[in-house]
Amino acid sequence: MNIGNMKEKFSEIQSELLGRVNLENNFNKENISTVGGVDIAYWNRNEVSYGTCSIVIIDLKTKEIIETVYSYGKVAVPYMPGFLAFRELPLILKAAEKLKIIPDLYMFDGNGYLHYCHMGIATHASFFLDKPTIGVAKSYLKINNVDFTMPENIKGAYTDIIIDKEVYGRTLRTRKGVKPIFVSCGNWIDLDTSIEIVMKCVNDESRLPIPVRLADLETHKMRKQLSQ
Repeated sequence: MNIGNMKEKFSEIQSELLGRVNLENNFNKENISTVGGVDIAYWNRNEVSYGTCSIVIIDLKTKEIIETVYSYGKVAVPYMPGFLAFRELPLILKAAEKLKIIPDLYMFDGNGYLHYCHMGIATHASFFLDKPTIGVAKSYLKINNVDFTMPENIKGAYTDIIIDKEVYGRTLRTRKGVKPIFVSCGNWIDLDTSIEIVMKCVNDESRLPIPVRLADLETHKMRKQLSQ
């Protein structure tokens, strides 16, 4: 299948899934006790693309790691802006199959509703993981030439990312004196709750919430091992 046909097929899938997105909590916040951080890293060898996905689950109360899994393999889908989920999802599901503990919620190193078609990896993957999801991006995805507004330099400050009169996500300052991150709903969760849970997962070691930071560290470690 050529790139043009891929994009057409992927767009149809995104449109179908978008109709099933619900940005409201389908859970009681008090029942969220475990959060799984998800991240992916890539490398090339002999003109072949490979990837590895790490999922790190923490106890939301103690912030301790309770399970870590990873997957790796060849990447069949080429990089196409707006369709990254199709490239990443097989590795994510392969890693998730190894979990002995299923987290109450997944937090992705990437976007969710903050996406050209509201279908970033956090939103797309929710339908296959069957859990609420949050997107946490380190860099801003600029859509329709709209910039974000920098929040105040205080912990927990945020500004809404509004594009075409719709809130796509929030720019969040997790700690004073650090760069903001970009939080968006994945699915089955509202934006206020997404911010609340992200802030619960932040400590003094990083501007990133713990599950995402640990998953990021784990994927870089696994990429180094596997690529050698």
